[in-house]
Amino acid sequence: MVYYYVKAFHIIFIVTWFAGMFYIVRLFIYNTEAAEKEGIEREILVKQFSIMIKRLWLGITWPSAILTIIFGGWVAFIFGSIPSWLWVKLGFVAGLYAYHFTLQKIYSDEMKGIFKYTSNQLRIWNEVATVFLIAIVMIVTVKDGMSWIWGIIGLLLFTVVLMSAIKIYKMLRTKK
Repeated sequence: MVYYYVKAFHIIFIVTWFAGMFYIVRLFIYNTEAAEKEGIEREILVKQFSIMIKRLWLGITWPSAILTIIFGGWVAFIFGSIPSWLWVKLGFVAGLYAYHFTLQKIYSDEMKGIFKYTSNQLRIWNEVATVFLIAIVMIVTVKDGMSWIWGIIGLLLFTVVLMSAIKIYKMLRTKK
C-alpha cells in the first residue's frame, strides 16, 4: 500500500520538476532579451525576471528535483530488484540531472548579470528537457515491448523535427 503513495509522490514531483525546467529556460530567454534593451525598460524587466527566475528555481524546481530523487529511490527500494529497462531509464535520469546542473550554471550567471547565451541558443537548450521527457516516459510505459533500435531512431527523428521547428520559428521571427 505504501508503495503506491510513494510512487504517486514520485510522479507528482517529476511533473513539478519538469514544469520548473520548462519554464525556467523561457524566463532565461525573456531575461536575456530584456538585458538587450536600453535604459529604464531594461532595468525594470531584468529586475522583474530575476525575481521570477529566483522564485521558480529555488522555490519549485530545486525542491522538486530533490524530492523526485528521494521518492524515486524509495520506490526502487520498495520494489526490490531493478529490471533492465529501469537501468536505461536511470541513465536518462542521470542525463536529466546533468541538464539540471547546466540550468543551475545559467541561473547563477544570469543572477550575476552575465548573459553567455543568445535567446536562440536558449530556445534550443529548452528542448533538451523535452527529449529527456519523451525518452523516459516511453521507457517507463512501453518497457520490454519496445524495440530499442526503433526507440532510438524515433527519438533521433523527433529531435531532428524539434530542431527544424526551432529553425523555422527563428526564420519566421526574423522576417517580422
